[in-house]
Amino acid sequence: MPLPTPRGPLSDALVTDLTTGALRPSTLALADQAAASPVPLADDDLQVALYTCYELHYRGFPEVDDRWEWDPQLLGLRAVLEEAFEAALHDAADPWVRSYAADDEGVDRQLTAMVAADDGPSLSEHMAKRADETQWAEFLTLRSVYHLKEADPHTWAIPRITGRAKAALVEIQADEYGGGSPVRMHSALFGRLMRTFDLDDTHGAHVDAAPAEVLATLNAMSLLGLHRRLRGAVVGHLALIEMTSTAPSRRYASGLRRLGKGDDATLFYDEHVEADAVHEQVALVDMCGSLVAAEPALHPDVLFGAAVALELECRAGARILQEWTAGRSALRPRVGVPA
Repeated sequence: MPLPTPRGPLSDALVTDLTTGALRPSTLALADQAAASPVPLADDDLQVALYTCYELHYRGFPEVDDRWEWDPQLLGLRAVLEEAFEAALHDAADPWVRSYAADDEGVDRQLTAMVAADDGPSLSEHMAKRADETQWAEFLTLRSVYHLKEADPHTWAIPRITGRAKAALVEIQADEYGGGSPVRMHSALFGRLMRTFDLDDTHGAHVDAAPAEVLATLNAMSLLGLHRRLRGAVVGHLALIEMTSTAPSRRYASGLRRLGKGDDATLFYDEHVEADAVHEQVALVDMCGSLVAAEPALHPDVLFGAAVALELECRAGARILQEWTAGRSALRPRVGVPA
């Protein structure tokens, strides 16, 4: 996959430096400026720069030397951006955490109550009942930013937890990776779905089309997964995803069938309806419950990670629906391509 197209002074300088082999002092100064953004979760320049830094820990870029992954100066630049990003995540998620941490309940009941209280706009209902082929193609394009690397960010947590919580996480992730069958990996099933709409299913192919709110959902997973101190949060994040997957996946599959799509298109969501109904209880009780029992100090972090997942998905969905309601495309215009 190529480097993403810059969206501001920082991402422009960063892409240049990664390809020329030297991080300039002026780029570090630009990171300080980007970190001062009043809206970090919706700032395109900041989110693209973070995505670029994080991708070096996944598959990297053909034009970038792999040694950049652990370059001390680049890690320092990333830390500046992460501080602003994490603070914004806390601002968005902490009202949820305070509300449910005050309840004298187990973490499984707290997470269940958090999901029940979510009254954000339902993107899945729109896709089930009203979305046409064009909107479906846009939806899949934006979802591909995560689903073509599905499960990878949460897998960072496996070596960082122990006991029953680790075993539960591995059980969930094994299903995400197809139980040993490459064609059953959820990322592969999503690629199969994309091809039914004649979309490019290459990893990272559609990053340039994703607005900041969508990139933030993926960057948050990477932030939580790559820092051991946030291991409780990445576990809570995964649990929330598993808890909120079954019903929306059923609606997504229904929307595809409404358009006359066959098994190649619906298999990805049908698989999630079946698997995540089981994963929900494994994630709640065996993973989150066991982690909090073993490390009680991580209880607030589990709630924080779940709230981050809930809040960012709501914001990304609202951004997509807002554009469609206004009669516009939800995709960012591609450079050199008419809007």
